[in-house]
Parts: sequence; structure tokens; C-alpha cells
Amino acid sequence: MSEVPNVLLSARKLVKRFGGLAAVNDVSLDLWRGRIHAVIGPNGAGKSTLTNLLSGDIAPTSGEVRLGATDITGAKPERISRAGLGRSYQKTNIFLPFTVWENVRLAAQSRTPHAARWLELAANIKPANERAERAIELAGLAPRRAMVAGAISHGEQRQLEIAMTLATEPQVLLLDEPLAGMGTAEAERMVALLLKLKAAHAIMLVEHDMDAVFALADHLTVMVNGQVIASGTPPEIRADAKVQAAYLGEEH
Repeated sequence: MSEVPNVLLSARKLVKRFGGLAAVNDVSLDLWRGRIHAVIGPNGAGKSTLTNLLSGDIAPTSGEVRLGATDITGAKPERISRAGLGRSYQKTNIFLPFTVWENVRLAAQSRTPHAARWLELAANIKPANERAERAIELAGLAPRRAMVAGAISHGEQRQLEIAMTLATEPQVLLLDEPLAGMGTAEAERMVALLLKLKAAHAIMLVEHDMDAVFALADHLTVMVNGQVIASGTPPEIRADAKVQAAYLGEEH
């Protein structure tokens, strides 16, 4: 039996131009199962644009993206999602009037063949319900399952967004600032969740919380003005003079 490939997503020489501006310029990276790959850099570095290129939210000007053996360059987000990529956004993207369970079940139902089975009660679609149950448990939200999403804390809403992503059973997770706006206790719960998820997934993390980044990341890519200025392990990035001058500062 052949081994499951460790590289689940690869990007090569990605470029995205908006008029004369290269928001992403010649960026390459690999995302490995069992590793968290952090992309860091100052505001305007191109981190979110890179994430959007990988997820299909925008198409590259040039370059290539592969999800496993499949070329997904320029593919629509729905196709990329169904191929095994899930992502979260800077702004929490949930249905606030619905319960936690209803949010996650809705995401899980999107993976059911003929998802628009409007005449069948959602509660009777067993595979979707099982996926939703697993995702809620994994995200640590079982005690909140019956609560309306708008009534849970900000940190729990971010957990809910990840639970919704997990309900689609992705192999690759792109997480755009999942710790933004969190207090210490909520951030610690999110860090613990991401560490739990990494064994079965390839994770790319875009985050400004450097303490969390260095606690989580196995590999870092540092971007400035759309370009990669350094890529390596956390100790290598900490010691890189270019990174210190451009972004981290002396405290790191």
C-alpha cells in the first residue's frame, strides 16, 4: 500500500497583480499533513491575498496551486472546498440567529449528495448529522450545541466557524486570524484546538499574535510587500536579521 502523501497543498510562483501593484509576488509554499505553517508579516504584506488565492476566492495572475495531485489553479471556491480545503475568514462567518448545532449541521449537509433535498427533514439526513456531531465534539462545543450562535462568546463563535469547516471534512485548513479579538483564556483554548487538529490536517495559519504563532507553528513564511523574505523553522525565523528588521523587532 502506498503512503498517503504528506504534502497536501503546494503553491508555486504565485503572482497576483491589481493594476500595477503586485499584492503577491512569486510566492511558493508547501502545506504538510501534521504541520502548522504560519504566514506572518506586517499589514499589507499580502497574507490575506495569498489565502484567497489558495482558496479560490480570487484567481492568480500567474503561478500554480495543487491540492494533492489536483491542479486547482483558478478553480471556483466551491470546487476547491469539495476537493478537501476548508477556510475561515478574518470576520466570523456564521449564522447568528441559528443554534450552534444548526450552524454545524448546515455546513455538514453541504457535503451530502443532492444537498438540496428540500423535501426531506434535515434531522433525517444521518450522514450529515454524524459529521456535524463529530465536528462539534472536536471543536469542544458540545456544551453549547443548543445555544443561539449570537449568544455565545466571541471565542466560541470562532470555534464554531472552525467546527463548521470541520463538518465539511477537509484535509487542508486555511485559518485567517483565528485568535483575533480574543482574551487570554479564549486564545489558550484556540491554541489547544489547533494543536489537536494538526495531526489529521495540513494547516496554514495567518495570525498577528506572535506568542501564539511561535507556540503553534512548525514552519513560518514571512511576507513583506507581497514577497517572501524568509521561510524556515521558528528558531530560524527568530534569528533572521531581515525578519527582525522588517517585522519582529528585538523582543522576539
